[in-house]
Amino acid sequence: MVCAVVVTHRRPDELAKSLDVLSTQSRLPDHLIVVDNDHDDRVRDLVAGQPVRTTYLPSRRNLGGAGGFALGILHALALGADWVWLADDDGHPHDGQVLATLLACANNHRLAEVSPMVCNADDPQLLAFPLRRGLVWRRRVDELRTEPGQDLLPGIASLFNGALFRASAFESIGVPDLRLFVRGDEVEMHRRLVRSGLPFGTCLDTSYLHPCGSAEFKPILGGRMHTQYPDDATKRYFTYRNRGYLMAQPGLRKLLVQEWLRFGWFFLVSRRDPKGLLEWLRLRRLGRREQFERPS
Repeated sequence: MVCAVVVTHRRPDELAKSLDVLSTQSRLPDHLIVVDNDHDDRVRDLVAGQPVRTTYLPSRRNLGGAGGFALGILHALALGADWVWLADDDGHPHDGQVLATLLACANNHRLAEVSPMVCNADDPQLLAFPLRRGLVWRRRVDELRTEPGQDLLPGIASLFNGALFRASAFESIGVPDLRLFVRGDEVEMHRRLVRSGLPFGTCLDTSYLHPCGSAEFKPILGGRMHTQYPDDATKRYFTYRNRGYLMAQPGLRKLLVQEWLRFGWFFLVSRRDPKGLLEWLRLRRLGRREQFERPS
């Protein structure tokens, strides 16, 4: 049984587009679970009108993406799911073959998790988020294949945008950490997946469309490196606080020196913003100390 889990918060129009594609897959999900972080009657009615078996899980407290996916995944496991397909409300599968293609790829390569390529909804030949391979950043779909006929990029995956997990994988890696709320929760799950030793990767034969997120990644050193700087102060709060926590975890500590160099250069040289660097230091310190209160 394949359970699709979608998390939404105050975006019923975008959710409707996403569900239209999810519910017209050539291999339909056996069950659709929608976690609504706003307890909105419009979302409840939208879910009830889908042509597949559905469960609507409203929450009167905003659990964020991390808590919403944790709730949805646990509910899918309780229903007896063999596979759990994760999706956010602001993106959707590129076409009706995505789930079937992911299942075939996972079975062919015996994967615990497989993701589609996450592409820019306005230009599907571009990636929605830049992907780093060593010191090189890839921004185009045609840059991901390194040999003819390659259908899998092993060991790399975007976990909440069309990612398909074997249910048994969650017994090894757990579910997303509620404390992270938003921003970095998928990085933390990726860290656990890497350390578990389970096989996973990105299927290069299918894609998931998402609004472009590249604008947050500011180039430094002539484009040889990038630094994440969301324009919204609330997004910066969760991004930098959660990165402070992540960089203190096993498997990511090796990136600490690079982290300090990148952000130091960005704030002091590129932006000439010492106050911004001090705020970055304050927020990452909160995460490193596991002080996860939300901003007022």
